Amino acid sequence: MKNIRNFCIIAHIDHGKSTLADRLLDSTATITERQKQSQILDNMELEREKGITIKSHAIQMDYVQDGENYVLNLIDTPGHVDFSYEVSRAIASCEGALLIVDATQGIQAQTISNLYLALEHDLTIIPVINKIDMPAAMIDEVSDQIIELLGCKEEDILLASGKTGEGVEKILERIVEVIPAPHGEEDAPLQALIFDSIFNSFRGIIAYYRIMSGSIKKGEKVKFFNTGAEYEADEVGVLKLNMFPKNEVKTGDVGYIISGVKNSFDIKVGDTITSVENPCEKAIDGFENVKPMVFAGIYPVDSDDYEDLRTSIEKLQLNDASLTFEPESSLALGFGFRCGFLGLLHMEIIQERLYREFNMDVITTVPNVSYVVHTTKGAVIDVHNPSGLPEPTIINYIEEPYISAQIITKSEFLGSVMKLCIDKRGILKNQTFLSTDRVEVSFDMPLAEIVFNFYDRLKSISKGYASFDYHRIGVGKAELSKLDILLNGEPVDALSALIHRDNAYDFGRKMCEKLKELIPRQQFDIAIQAAIGAKIIARETVKAVRKDVTAKCYGGDISRKRKLLEKQKKGKKRMRQVGNVEVPQQAFLAVLKLD
Repeated sequence: MKNIRNFCIIAHIDHGKSTLADRLLDSTATITERQKQSQILDNMELEREKGITIKSHAIQMDYVQDGENYVLNLIDTPGHVDFSYEVSRAIASCEGALLIVDATQGIQAQTISNLYLALEHDLTIIPVINKIDMPAAMIDEVSDQIIELLGCKEEDILLASGKTGEGVEKILERIVEVIPAPHGEEDAPLQALIFDSIFNSFRGIIAYYRIMSGSIKKGEKVKFFNTGAEYEADEVGVLKLNMFPKNEVKTGDVGYIISGVKNSFDIKVGDTITSVENPCEKAIDGFENVKPMVFAGIYPVDSDDYEDLRTSIEKLQLNDASLTFEPESSLALGFGFRCGFLGLLHMEIIQERLYREFNMDVITTVPNVSYVVHTTKGAVIDVHNPSGLPEPTIINYIEEPYISAQIITKSEFLGSVMKLCIDKRGILKNQTFLSTDRVEVSFDMPLAEIVFNFYDRLKSISKGYASFDYHRIGVGKAELSKLDILLNGEPVDALSALIHRDNAYDFGRKMCEKLKELIPRQQFDIAIQAAIGAKIIARETVKAVRKDVTAKCYGGDISRKRKLLEKQKKGKKRMRQVGNVEVPQQAFLAVLKLD
């Protein structure tokens, strides 16, 4: 056990985690020439397309130093704030972390928040400056930033390049020297922490775990502590590039277990695996339950696919524990699920994965956050979607979630970043200059304001240089109105939104204009209206597709034309009563991109 090292790689987006992981695998000869490809650990098609890491990936490497054999368990983590739950799970199962900083970008918001996460778990931090081969590398400046942040010495900082492989040997040597070996008792009862799981249609659910004490043998009867389910370990082993079966996995190792589990509720990420014969006293303190930031409804396009959608979401939840869902129904869309996501990118990825991995075509409603409504009778109600809002007469006041946002940007963009945050009802809390041209600003702002289009606008006004990180701080009073969208006088509940009173008029007008572009013309006029309560605040009309009925009248009396036009008018009126308006999927998505 003294020769095992468990570590993860943490950094901001695009600072070169996956590329550096490739070089570590090359140096330890974990992958052959045939298997080599860039970002080899990103094995999901979506990850390769978007060039981002979505899932944490664990892999075992064998390394020899001074004639001793070492086993290094590496977990490569995502960098985006929407996948920070993946990072927290990786950190909980490691003793050390490589903190990677891009030499051309310096320290950014997610670098700091991931570092604090690692320090909370008392991980040994090894700072690495990556991309030193780039012409724009600012090695001295970035070194000063790291020394200020970590309080380390200059010689503690390693210089490396994930592209050329320079400095990778030094990183491996430092990992062996500095990161402590796992501490656990090999003779104690089995205690293993599940940090991930995947669904395999042939073999059932495969759980990935880190053994804290004891060992797990093939064929042994095991029990999942919190769910109480008991299974036989059909196959256990360690995670190389593919699964590598073994007869026994010991303390300190990271491995997998296949036990033919078909029921997704039997395995929970953060649960403890123990032995049936000699169980442990208590479960390992897992991770805190995830708090969703954004809620949206997911509905099948065809209502017959409701059960298939439930199964797909359950299987997806095994692989992505930060997804939460509960059933709900809507007048316009039928039965579906209210899902909780960690952010808008997370929502987009889930929708894409449902389509690719399970062939499920879904409609996603307008995302929103959860509000706390205090009624005049003193009751407190949690409201996740606008249709659950009580009548205005019985509402005393509404509270909405607030976040603390840290934004690091170049000082030339400071004015426009501040204007954006203040427009989004932000309150400036703090402003510190990290260096002559980099500034960190802290704002308290409502979570609902960053759900819509905040991140995209922040990136465009700062030319891509601003980095953004946030965490929940509590709730504050809100002046909210429920905005309904009516089509021909019928409310479409999937398009209704809870919005701040000052922004309701503008938002309603823009929604009507956008829907006018997107809803196809019918045989009758379609009135699109935005309403707050009984008051209509905006209206657009999609004109009918008309046949020219007077074309056959050449000259003659006006009454002949009038008769034909009146006949057409009656037909259109009757058609409007029986006709219904289909709202295309783009309309739901367009709401997210309103400027």
